[in-house]
Amino acid sequence: MAGNTAKHKPDKALRQGILGKDFPNEVNEVIQQYPLPPQQPGGAGLKDSHAYKRPKPHSQLSTKPARPSPSPSIKTSNQHQRHHQPRKSATAAPVRGQRREKHQCEISGKEAISALSRAKTRECRQQIAEVYCRHKERTLMPETVPRYCTIEGKANVNAQWDEGSEQTAPAVPVRIVFVLVVHGRASRQFQRLFKAIYHTSHYYYIHVDQRSNYLHRQVGALASQYSNVRVTSWRMSTIWGGASLLTMYLRSMDDLLKMADWNWDFFINLSAADYPIRTNEQLVGFLTKYRDMNFIKSHGRDNTRFIRKQGLDRLFFECDTHMWRLGDRKIPEGIAVDGGSDWFLLNRMFVDYIINSEDELVVSMKRFYAYTLLPAESFFHTVLENSAHCESMVDNNLRITNWNRKLGCKCQYKHIVDWCGCSPNDFKPPDLPRFQQTSRPTFFARKFEASVNQEIVTQLDSFLFGPYPQETPGLQSYWENVYDETDSVASLSDSQLTHYHAFTRMGLSRAATSLQGHPDNNSCRSGTEGKHHHIACYSSLSSCCLHCHVKIVQEPQKVFSPQGCHHEANGDFKTVRVEWL
Repeated sequence: MAGNTAKHKPDKALRQGILGKDFPNEVNEVIQQYPLPPQQPGGAGLKDSHAYKRPKPHSQLSTKPARPSPSPSIKTSNQHQRHHQPRKSATAAPVRGQRREKHQCEISGKEAISALSRAKTRECRQQIAEVYCRHKERTLMPETVPRYCTIEGKANVNAQWDEGSEQTAPAVPVRIVFVLVVHGRASRQFQRLFKAIYHTSHYYYIHVDQRSNYLHRQVGALASQYSNVRVTSWRMSTIWGGASLLTMYLRSMDDLLKMADWNWDFFINLSAADYPIRTNEQLVGFLTKYRDMNFIKSHGRDNTRFIRKQGLDRLFFECDTHMWRLGDRKIPEGIAVDGGSDWFLLNRMFVDYIINSEDELVVSMKRFYAYTLLPAESFFHTVLENSAHCESMVDNNLRITNWNRKLGCKCQYKHIVDWCGCSPNDFKPPDLPRFQQTSRPTFFARKFEASVNQEIVTQLDSFLFGPYPQETPGLQSYWENVYDETDSVASLSDSQLTHYHAFTRMGLSRAATSLQGHPDNNSCRSGTEGKHHHIACYSSLSSCCLHCHVKIVQEPQKVFSPQGCHHEANGDFKTVRVEWL
């Protein structure tokens, strides 16, 4: 009787032995449904369960976010797919909010116990328990997978290119669909990238992260101006290393294949941190020459070492926008697992195979990578190398990436993944010669961050398209929206509200002092430039608006709105321009 009690209702000492504190009631409910093993003498195996080395991430391929109704101003793919029904899940991942059967098992793994204790929602904890039990029952993963490639080892076509390749291109040039995956608020950098890669012969399909509403509105306004630009009608919250990123790519591919009016030949994925280093004509000339190839960069290491460092032999699951490490697993037998960069160029034939094929290789790989860390860095490589398309592989994704492991590997993603990861570094002006000295064909580079250095992007623009006119406004300025009225105050964090309130109080205090008539107050200086009245503010922004408002309304027929430091009037009214200096 005591053994049964220990199995189905863990005592307080056992629960405290995991994290040094009681579990929330919701976790206890999950543990009762998926019981912990009986406590061993001395608590062996549970005492240090939360302290594991270098945690790691995962996500769920079958996660399908609710489809919000698109704004009338945003042109989405649904306008061109009125009969497009939502796809069925391509993986065996559990459906959110549903439990088809109860898996009773002992949750004994340290990683799984830690994940249960840290997951925020009950739904996520239930899913973690179900995935763990299905894996323990050996019903989650494929154990063997067939290989359809007829050659031994890894194929690698040697694709050569020279500066004049676009002049000898065949009469029918390829057409490209650029899939842009963007997030954040740096809309200006996105617009510069779009301008650099835009061509009327190509197509542009844009996914904006579900958490980036301001950028989504900006992108939607841009897309409405072009017939060959569309925004996904659905949005996902993708995270670094998560299976949600692979889900997003597969869903985008499925959408693109169903767009009968978009006749594209190549799929290229880009982020706002990418930028072209060759012209569109050069890119089209090269891809037309190799229109039957797939360009994907492999890791170039010993395969066993790659599997271990990439965490492919670990089980991961994504929920609550976090990748949870749940334990170890085995690589399926029968295939060669490969991987590398998650930035690639794939031809339409291979994309169609990935999406529509029902052979055992594709179906099994979708199951396997639904519970894999960084799946987009390995799924396409592994399927290509083991499929009948293996001889079309070119070990080059046509990009140069600014890797510096000592600077880029800081475990900066541990708040969203149970693993330590690395990211490329940002290019700066001294790196410009590297773009022209590569020994292999390259057409894009990453990463570029305007908030770090914008001059390198301007240099690339001048190299590709000619220099900007000297009078180009804001050429050396960095602009990024930090707040948009449409988002409402609820979109601001507590720290942002605290800072804004503090600056507002300082501005009001300064304005009150100015209104009392201090002769030494020069917070606003007024002057005339032609027909324009110019006001330069040297105080805080709030003080500028309030104090300059008093100055301006003293002029006859002058209207000024204190809601902002910008006002333009038509007719006989003068234009007021306020500069923040």
